[in-house]
Amino acid sequence: MDITVLRISENQTDGATFILLGFSEYPDLQVPLFLIFLTIYTVTVLGNLGMVVIIRINPKLHTPMYFFLSHLSFVDFFYSTVVTPKLLENLIVEDRTISLAGCITQFFFQCISVVTETFMLAVMAYDRFVAICNPLLYMVFMSQKLCSLLVGASYSWGVACSVTLTYFLLKSSYSGHNIINNFVCEHAAIVDVSCSDPYINHMLILVSATFNEISSLVIILSSYIFIFITVMKMPSTGGRHKAFSTCASHLTAITIFHTTIIFLYCVPNSKNSWLMVKLGSVFYTVIIPMLNPLIYSLRNKDVKETVRKLINIKLLCHKQ
Repeated sequence: MDITVLRISENQTDGATFILLGFSEYPDLQVPLFLIFLTIYTVTVLGNLGMVVIIRINPKLHTPMYFFLSHLSFVDFFYSTVVTPKLLENLIVEDRTISLAGCITQFFFQCISVVTETFMLAVMAYDRFVAICNPLLYMVFMSQKLCSLLVGASYSWGVACSVTLTYFLLKSSYSGHNIINNFVCEHAAIVDVSCSDPYINHMLILVSATFNEISSLVIILSSYIFIFITVMKMPSTGGRHKAFSTCASHLTAITIFHTTIIFLYCVPNSKNSWLMVKLGSVFYTVIIPMLNPLIYSLRNKDVKETVRKLINIKLLCHKQ
């Protein structure tokens, strides 16, 4: 009898599909939204891949800080590419279905990106702490081996969290057509349409998200407390200004990312809040990956100088 029930459950899961409603309740806005998101995605791809290329070709940028920034840019590019193409497709086609495998895969890579970025920002905070509080020993502490280890640990933990959460999603059973009132396959939305007991999945995401947020914010806040104390002890105003300016871009990126994540997961999961959930999802899956390269490039002289040189080289090539 148990074997028969198990086979029925497997057959139901195999035929399960998901419908991503996205912004379908606003039919007149489908084309304008498509153009807006296409523009944002184009800027995101050019900005993040451009940042990676600039850091690679400019010897001045071969430092630990820019090494971490190049990986942050790659994660942002990857994250946006996991989510945005499907969003664009759903804005121009009537069939908004996605298979179970496609939905779980999207969540898998999305989870890796979010967790990796969370700890990459924490690693960058630690890097700024060492640079400002121990400038004479900076290159000794932040060796190439340690930098690679920190980046590898961020990616590895992202994969570990994603594999764990995805494994338990795959163990759940699904049937028929399941409606997700969002444009992306969020963990909570997948669990809510499952036929299985959601308790374990809800507890796993709660523990995982809480641990990742608290541990990363402890690293960030501790680093910047020591940075603030060190900077305030500097005798010259110019030195203070220079130290704070080197942290300004990173602090901006951290504030936007963590504020959005906390706000999104604090919104009650009710019908009245679905619009806010969608807007929050748009911000941290589509907007933030575009903003990060702009934040770092607009406040960085070396990056802007490299961009100017590349533009001048292209202009000279065209003239010849």
